Amino acid sequence: MDLLDTALSQYVEQHTEPETGLLKNINRDTHAEVMMPRMLSGHLQGRVLSMLSHMIRPKYILEIGTYTGYSALCLSEGLTTGGELITLDINEELEDRVRRYFQEAGAADRIHYIIGNAIDIIPTLEHTFDLVFIDADKINYSNYFDAVIDKVRGGGYIIADNVLWSGKVLDETPDKDTKAILDFNQKVHNDERVQNVLLPVRDGLMVLRKL
Repeated sequence: MDLLDTALSQYVEQHTEPETGLLKNINRDTHAEVMMPRMLSGHLQGRVLSMLSHMIRPKYILEIGTYTGYSALCLSEGLTTGGELITLDINEELEDRVRRYFQEAGAADRIHYIIGNAIDIIPTLEHTFDLVFIDADKINYSNYFDAVIDKVRGGGYIIADNVLWSGKVLDETPDKDTKAILDFNQKVHNDERVQNVLLPVRDGLMVLRKL
């Protein structure tokens, strides 16, 4: 679902910092060569993630759901000197492509890319995170939140993508994925450990600040 009409969306992107050449290539190649390209963050959301990361100035970032690496590169732009982004994904078929993008960006030294099940991996991570980005299978959104909340520092942030789910959150008879998003949105809205705001950027970003 487009929240803005095409002309207005174009105006917004024209007045937003442009993508780097590499990000533009990743955007183009993902749409041309990879299944489900809608999963890519894209120009506007990518710049929003970069801006938020620059504002937070994280030392450690955790991303759940790498896809083709676009959002990881955007988030990594705001890392402090010596900082690290850990990104988790279960799809090993995209690994060579993603590692190549990270290498081309000169970011391979600050992005730790792990293939595997995030639910199993998260408990093994030793860092306290300043920023967590959740953008993986919707069924597990609430589980991911439960897994990371104690690993986020006080004053740190969790951002979850696709929380409007193409407008399906308003459906009277939601399907399984939509129900999972609805449950997650209500869960974090009621959680007294976080301050929340749902931003209608692209497919919806839930921004949570741990109190």
